Amino acid sequence: MRGAIGIFDSGVGGLTVLTALRKRLPGQDYLYLGDTARLPYGSKSETTIRRYALKAAAHLFNHDVRLLVVACNTASAHALPALAKISPVPVLGVIEPGVRAALTSGARRIAVIGTEGTIRSRAYQDSLRRRAPEVSVTAAPCPLFVPLAEEGWSDHPITDQVAEIYLRPLLDSGIETIILGCTHYPLLRPSLARVAGPGISLIDSADAVTDAVVQRFRGAPTGRGGAGQVVLHLTDASDRFRRITRTILGGDPEHLEVVDL
Repeated sequence: MRGAIGIFDSGVGGLTVLTALRKRLPGQDYLYLGDTARLPYGSKSETTIRRYALKAAAHLFNHDVRLLVVACNTASAHALPALAKISPVPVLGVIEPGVRAALTSGARRIAVIGTEGTIRSRAYQDSLRRRAPEVSVTAAPCPLFVPLAEEGWSDHPITDQVAEIYLRPLLDSGIETIILGCTHYPLLRPSLARVAGPGISLIDSADAVTDAVVQRFRGAPTGRGGAGQVVLHLTDASDRFRRITRTILGGDPEHLEVVDL
C-alpha cells in the first residue's frame, strides 16, 4: 500500500487510533499491523519489545508507508528512538501527544495507567516532569486491562471490579486526570469512567496521537478524495480477535490478511 499511513500495535487496541484517524482523515489509505500472535508486549523485557517493534515496523516499511504511527504505548516507551533511527519515514508515538493533552487539561495531579512495561519505562512520568515539574505524577500498572479489552468486556461487572482495585488508590490520592497509557484502555472506557466518576478526566491516547497526525498533514494533500482503503494485517486472526476487530470498526474489515513477521 504505497503512500498509506502505517499503524502498528501489539494487538487490536490500536484500532482505536485507526478509527479516530479515519474520522479525521477519511481520504487517506491505512495499513494496520496488529502483532496479535505475540500479545501482550507489556510483560516482555525491553530487549524483546524493541525486537518485536523493529520487526513490525520493517513489515510496514516494506509496504512503502508514508508515515509510521506507533499505536502501542509499550513500544513507544521502549523502542521509539530505535525506530526513528532506522525509519525512512516520520515516526509518531503515543506518549508525547498524551502528555501534551493531559497538561492542556490544566490538571496538576495526574495519574498514568498502562502496562507493566510502559510504567516501568517511566516514559510518561519523565516527560510530564520535564514539561511541568510542578505537576504531581502518579503511575500504576494495570496488567489485566489488556486481556479484558481483548476479550471484549468493555462494559462488564468484572471489569468494574478490576478497575476499582487498580484505580481506587489513585482516586483516593486526589488525582484530577488519568492518562490511559495503552491504546487498549479506551475500549474499557464505560467501566473506567464509571469507577473514576464524573470529576476525573480520562485522556485517550488515540485522540491525542490523532491530533498530532492531523497537525502533520495540515495544508498537505490528505488523500485522493472519497474514502481511503483500509488493510489490516494480523499475526494471528483467531475468532476472538476477529470479533473484537468487528466491534471496534463497526463491521467486518474490508481487507484482512494473516502475516508472519
